[in-house]
Order: sequence, then structure tokens, then C-alpha cells
Amino acid sequence: MKKTAKRPPARRRAASDPTLDALLALFHDNGGDRPDGLMKGYPNPRRIVEALQLFLDVIIPGKFDTALVDRKPLAAFLKEKMAKGAALLEPEIARALPLRWKGEAACVEGKVCPKHLDVKKEAACIIAAFRTRLPEVRRLVIEDIKAAYRGDPAALTYAEVKLAYPGLIAVVTHRLAHELYKLNVPVVPRMMSEWTHSRTGVDINPGARIGEGFFIDHATGVVIGETTEIGNNVKIYQGVTLGARSFSLDENGNPIKHIKRHPTVEDNVVIYANATILGGDTVIGQGSIIGGNVFLMESVPPNSFVATKHPELHIKSGNKK
Repeated sequence: MKKTAKRPPARRRAASDPTLDALLALFHDNGGDRPDGLMKGYPNPRRIVEALQLFLDVIIPGKFDTALVDRKPLAAFLKEKMAKGAALLEPEIARALPLRWKGEAACVEGKVCPKHLDVKKEAACIIAAFRTRLPEVRRLVIEDIKAAYRGDPAALTYAEVKLAYPGLIAVVTHRLAHELYKLNVPVVPRMMSEWTHSRTGVDINPGARIGEGFFIDHATGVVIGETTEIGNNVKIYQGVTLGARSFSLDENGNPIKHIKRHPTVEDNVVIYANATILGGDTVIGQGSIIGGNVFLMESVPPNSFVATKHPELHIKSGNKK
């Protein structure tokens, strides 16, 4: 008797999931820079943070790995950290580079991909250039450490500044991210600064230009915008904002990019807690002191003292009803 082949069991139709269907409709997967775009091919945040920590250990050896500093000669320690950091960072830079011409602002400005560009080779060149800038970053950070020690009577050792001051890690991260910003690396510098922002409460845009001997005391709540320029030996306290006023729009209602929007702070300025200074035309003259809670949208000449009028206080005795 001839055996008949068994038919495979019919596949059950998957049950409809209205929530899943509604979610899928809110994602667009065309590889472009869209608010509803899927983040495929984007730089990996975890790897960028790992690379950043390795380079932070190059600039301040032992910041994240004191045991290895004790075990290895300094040259071997630095070489290993730089090699590992570069190996992690280079492919993430390659992933970010297409945003130079695919990013929304770049599209508005009419930018296109350069002919014959090899993003992997470009990323390798960027890493090589970044590596050559590390000695200058280290030099600047030494001055930042000195400034923190001189600027805070509570600091009893340089070790305390290096190990425990949140403002220092924010500044060191900024100095590394700023070098990548100058090399025209999209997104990655901002991802570095935002990791530090979440740890310290200090938000420094990678584009800000900061001179040597910079000290942020107490750190929390500080905001420094992209086009801010800060001179040498400047000290600021918690809650300070160096921000922008309302910004200009083009004929299509898009914000105009690449213009000076944030203040200039000259050498040897002190800005006390919760001061807010706004505007690209605002210049704080060298040697000036800006008092706490000041709100300022105009320039001040060198060696000025700016303060708000002290509010009237009313103190009631606890014995009086």
C-alpha cells in the first residue's frame, strides 16, 4: 500500500498586536536623520564612554585605574590606554562621519558627501591627529589642577583635586571632546560631554573655547554654551549659565547655525554662584567679578564689580507672635 506524504501542519496566523503595530508605524527606517528614524548605524554610546575613560586615564593616569599605574611603567601604561582607546573610538567616529552631510542641518545647508571619501580612512586620520593633541591637553589640565588647588582653601592636596573634584573631570572631558569637535567629528564629542554632564551636573558644549587655568568650584548646575569663549585663569561657581539669548531664524523658520550666540569671558574673571550671562555680544572684561544671582545681557568693562541690589530682609524673633 502506497504511503501518502504527510502535509506539514498549517502555520497559525500570528495574532494581531495593535500596540506593536502602532509602535512600528512610528519608526522610519530609511537611514536618514529624522526625528522618527531608527538609530541603525549610529555611534555606540557605551563604546564611546569606554574610550573616553581610557583617554581620561591617559591625561590623569589612575583616574579610573589606580592599580594598573602601580603595576606598569608609565610608558607602557600610556601606550596601552591610547591603543585601547583608539581601537574603540575609531569605528565609532567612522559611524558618525556620514552625519557631516546626512544630518538635518547639513541637508538644510546643501552639504553633500565628498567624492571618493573613505570614512574608515578618514576616521583613522582623525584618530592619528587626535593622538598628537594629547600632550597639549595634558599641559592644559595640569594648569587646571593648579587653578583648582589655588582657588579652593578646602583643597589640601593635588591628589584630592584629581580624585574628588567633579569640576575637574568635566573640564578634562571637555578638553578631549573639544579636540574632536575641532576635527569636525559629528555627535561623538557631544556624547562624551553628556556622559560627564550626567555624572557631574556640568554641561559644557564641546564647541566652547576655554583657556588655561580654568576652575569650576562645586560644579553642579553649570551651563556653558557652544560659542562661549573663556580666557585664562577664570573661576566660576555652581549654577552659572553662560548662555544664548533668543536666536535668529532663517526664511524657513530654521535656527541659523554657526553664529556667535554665547558670551566672551576675558582673563582673570570670577563669576559667583547662579549668575546668568547671556548673548553673543556680551563681553565680561578682564579682571571683573560678577556677583551671585546676577542676570546680565550687556558687556562690562575690565575690572568691574557687578552685583544685584541686596533684597530687604525681614527677621522675626521666635518668641514673638
